[in-house]
Amino acid sequence: MNLSSSEIERLLTTSDPTLVDELKAEACRVRDEVYGRRVFMRGLIEISNHCKNNCLYCGIRRDVHCTRYRLSKEQILDCCRQGHELGFRTFVMQGGEDGWFTDDVVCDIVRTVKRDFPDCAVTLSLGERGRESFARLREAGADRYLLRHETADEAHYSYLHPAEMSFAHRMQCLRDLRDLGYQVGCGFMVGSPHQTLDTLQKDLAFISDFRPEMVGIGPFIPAAGTPFEHERAGSVELTIRLLAIIRILHPHVLLPATSSLGTMHPQGRERAIAAGANVVMPNLSPQDTRALYSIYNNKLATGSEAAESAADIRLRMAAIGMEVPTDRGDFAS
Repeated sequence: MNLSSSEIERLLTTSDPTLVDELKAEACRVRDEVYGRRVFMRGLIEISNHCKNNCLYCGIRRDVHCTRYRLSKEQILDCCRQGHELGFRTFVMQGGEDGWFTDDVVCDIVRTVKRDFPDCAVTLSLGERGRESFARLREAGADRYLLRHETADEAHYSYLHPAEMSFAHRMQCLRDLRDLGYQVGCGFMVGSPHQTLDTLQKDLAFISDFRPEMVGIGPFIPAAGTPFEHERAGSVELTIRLLAIIRILHPHVLLPATSSLGTMHPQGRERAIAAGANVVMPNLSPQDTRALYSIYNNKLATGSEAAESAADIRLRMAAIGMEVPTDRGDFAS
């Protein structure tokens, strides 16, 4: 379904609750037509909070003073073993751009995970790398790669990132990932400083054109120790509307109910599912590192064991009429 720019602007700015309810209902209808009333769980493993970059919004940027950590191969495999026993069939290895995780190191981890858990998908979210690096990781068995584009507006991108980072390179990375056969995820923060309706329109146009397999969006949340720590947080309501619009524009997309929504609102994930989302990502990271991956203030980290978190997700999804299958949850092409 196509929505014009004027229709999108109206949906993002309306104060008519009936129109908003109709938007969310249509998004759910579209999702259910493609995926049924199923929500796919991914096991998130935050492998390192070291990062060479200095993005202005990020709580693990290079210049932030915080306790740094990185997981060993055995710790990562332990997370996968525990997750597999709990029914997870996708593992998402996420981290800052940490030079310790060379191609050789990551390829070895990916190969071992794919050997030990052949029924599982491996998703990587390790920032920008070169095409050759992406190719090696793909050959090692990585199925998916998440790389938020952050904004499809080049001027806005330069406001969010230091001068050494390039909008053109970020977009080239996404094209390389697509060319190499990954299921590709992109996304952006809602309400980041200097974001406008025009920049959001550009984001939606980019998603409509690029057709990524996954789109991750969530409200901007300020992070202590960053240049944006005193900026206003993004809107949960606007994020929910954007999720619904993305579902309608791209019916087959895998659309997470992100942790930032859960941080901002106690029913944030449920509200996202009720607006067309169909992925949740409980944290499988070791409990003693979860609070250290503090990419924004008050990041949702319940302290629950992974088993408790998985059971809680299943109960919460069942309460809103959704099933959580033991499934890789691949993109429905």
